[in-house]
Amino acid sequence: MKNIQVIDGAENTVYDIFSATDEEFDLIFPIGQDVAFIDEVMARGPPEALDAAFDRIWTRRVRKQDVVGIHGLLFYELEYKKRYYPTRKDEEAGNPDGTRLR
Repeated sequence: MKNIQVIDGAENTVYDIFSATDEEFDLIFPIGQDVAFIDEVMARGPPEALDAAFDRIWTRRVRKQDVVGIHGLLFYELEYKKRYYPTRKDEEAGNPDGTRLR
C-alpha cells in the first residue's frame, strides 16, 4: 500500500492522507512521478477504472499520526501549482524561473 496526500484548494481543506494499492497508485501516478493533478489524472483515463479506484481509496483514510511515508501528492483545484512541478516529481519542484525550490 502507498500513501497519497490530497492537497485541495477548498478553504476548509485538511490535507488528508489515503492509502492506495499499488495498482490504484499506478492509475493516478505515471511511472516515476509522485505529483498529480486531478484534471490530468482524469484525462488519462480510463474513467470507469479511476472512479472505482477513487471510491475504494476514499474509504482508506490514514490518520496522520499513523502514516509511515507519503508516496504521492494529489492536487485538486490548484492549477497554478503545476508550474512548480513541471516534471511531476516532488524532489524536482522548482520556481517558475527554473531555479530549484530545494
